Amino acid sequence: MEEILYKSTRNSSLRLSASKAILKGLSEDGGLFMPTAIPKLDIPLSELKSMDYREVAYEVMKLYFSDFTEDELKHCIASAYDEKFDTESIVELVYANGAYYLELFHGATIAFKDMALSILPHLMITAARKNDIDNDIVILTATSGDTGKAALAGFDSVPGTKIIVFYPKGGVSFIQERQMVTQTGLNTCVIGIKGNFDDAQTAVKNLFADKELRETLDKKGYQFSSANSINIGRLIPQIVYYVYSYVKLLAEGKIAEGEKINITVPTGNFGNILAAYMAKRMGLPVDRLICASNENKVLYDFFSTGVYDRNRDFKLTNSPSMDILISSNLERLIYLATGEDDKKNIELMTSLKENGRYDISADMKAFMDDFYAGFASDENTLAQIGRLYDDTGYVLDTHTAVASYVYDEYRKKTGDDTKTVIASTASPYKFTPNVLKAIDKENVTGDAFDMVDRLCELSGVKVPRAVEEIKSAKIMHDKVVEVKDMKAAVCDFLK
Repeated sequence: MEEILYKSTRNSSLRLSASKAILKGLSEDGGLFMPTAIPKLDIPLSELKSMDYREVAYEVMKLYFSDFTEDELKHCIASAYDEKFDTESIVELVYANGAYYLELFHGATIAFKDMALSILPHLMITAARKNDIDNDIVILTATSGDTGKAALAGFDSVPGTKIIVFYPKGGVSFIQERQMVTQTGLNTCVIGIKGNFDDAQTAVKNLFADKELRETLDKKGYQFSSANSINIGRLIPQIVYYVYSYVKLLAEGKIAEGEKINITVPTGNFGNILAAYMAKRMGLPVDRLICASNENKVLYDFFSTGVYDRNRDFKLTNSPSMDILISSNLERLIYLATGEDDKKNIELMTSLKENGRYDISADMKAFMDDFYAGFASDENTLAQIGRLYDDTGYVLDTHTAVASYVYDEYRKKTGDDTKTVIASTASPYKFTPNVLKAIDKENVTGDAFDMVDRLCELSGVKVPRAVEEIKSAKIMHDKVVEVKDMKAAVCDFLK
């Protein structure tokens, strides 16, 4: 099997093994790692359909992580996808009102980030051993709500690692924040910032690019890596669940082998839908990739006009994990659309940094024809939750509701009745007040945990362990800093 190496979107001549790219997280030139080729699935779909989630995960990941031995990779997969998930199948596929909802929230922190962040620590520790790394690995990440807790849970007490998570104070849900600030583990640090997610993400990228800081850390026995989806070790495991959803539909007789499906994804940082795109490039029979945005509709505008422009008001919405104006993973698609021209990509990314916008060529826009974009307002989102609950009894979280609304609008506009999988990215219990507002607006009373109990009554869905655990958990992290003080906060935690 051909070894897949990794190059930077800002330096096509760079070549790193998968394990080294996972350890670095972000290239020192500021670029994101991309495989030298997107491999094709080498197992027929007719064989994949008889496999469980772990087996499908191996067949996908072995193609990308080619310097991991079979035993190493299977150990990482078995360690990740175990009893932490509340369903043996790891994910569930539920039909409701004309679409198949791919429930990605059955892990320890009840959000789709568990799907990749359960395996990343194991990949990272294996990679460190393979490369004789003696330094402690410092995971530095920004979160819009879900990545932070999933990363904290994954790296909690893992030997040889420390993890620092920055989140926008006031920009995440009550449950999201409580999950993070009650995190145990001497190697964990959670810090709120006085700013939004884009502020946190930009500052984290700048810390990665800080050569002086990097040298100081090295002398102290530390090196940075990332748990955001900018890390290729996060992105590749996300491909798995799209492949699994297809072969699950195939196994259940819902589709014929080779029949194309559409995939709809609620999107902020663009990593989750990029994984679906990579699954398509691997040969999965996928037609349209429907990119669903909330009122921070920078991606909708980009796919509609070919202009990426973050020069707009930042809106706090009822789908906070998507409150993003700088979609970092889009750089990977841009790089592919340039024909993997690193100089052209640098030009566009420099324009984004200096001017807050860039324009793509007609050829690049045509390259992205697989994508359809739509957006939902806060009102649309709540109405969609209420509508689906009234019609079917099925309850969506606010992010999945954005995707559900955009898909319904797409179907009305196009008449396209292709079978469609919608990525369901979080449990409704993570966003209980807004979900209750949509389905039982007369009884949105009491504190957040009273609302959890009321949602349980209405939905008949058991309250997840992740929510029960934080009801009485002690606050472990209460630090809040200005954006300009993030570097000092990192140094302080690392002594």
